[in-house]
Amino acid sequence: SGCEPEEVHARREAARKASQILGVASVTQLDFPDNQLDTVPLLAVVKAVEEVADRIQPDLVYTHHGGDLNVDHRICHQAVLTAFRAIPGQTALTLLGFEVCSSTEWAYEAFPRFIPQRYVDIEKALEAKMDALAAYSMEMRAFPHARSLESVRALAVWRGASVGRTAAEAFTIIRDIQIPNVETRG
Repeated sequence: SGCEPEEVHARREAARKASQILGVASVTQLDFPDNQLDTVPLLAVVKAVEEVADRIQPDLVYTHHGGDLNVDHRICHQAVLTAFRAIPGQTALTLLGFEVCSSTEWAYEAFPRFIPQRYVDIEKALEAKMDALAAYSMEMRAFPHARSLESVRALAVWRGASVGRTAAEAFTIIRDIQIPNVETRG
């Protein structure tokens, strides 16, 4: 997957540990090359996402923002949009794009900008998020890098302050289908 076997194992273990800290029920890790998804046919990535989607049948899907500088993030975004295209029987009613420190803000004007449309209060979950990121330390950098623990916390505080909260995460709305609970009269 683009990395040495030891590094792949370490990344998988870090992801497992971070997921455990966050209370994630199950994790599926696909075997694609790191920072090289542009060498894989998009259809292969879409089919892999569709297989997971068929098994899980989610009604809410989070994916990378489509304007990220990281090529893997952009391809993942495109594959998720394709796998969860709005066709009859599709279970995913809501698709949200998230930002990634040191990828979303670095794209500048080359790709679509991240413009938050939905905010989620994470005040009570912020410390667990920080612990999970610490468990995934191989991806973190020293401050003042945008992908440092301090920068992630600062972004959460900024996103929170933007909407009058202590801490928040921000998302773009890709699709949000509302099904009203309406009783019919007859």
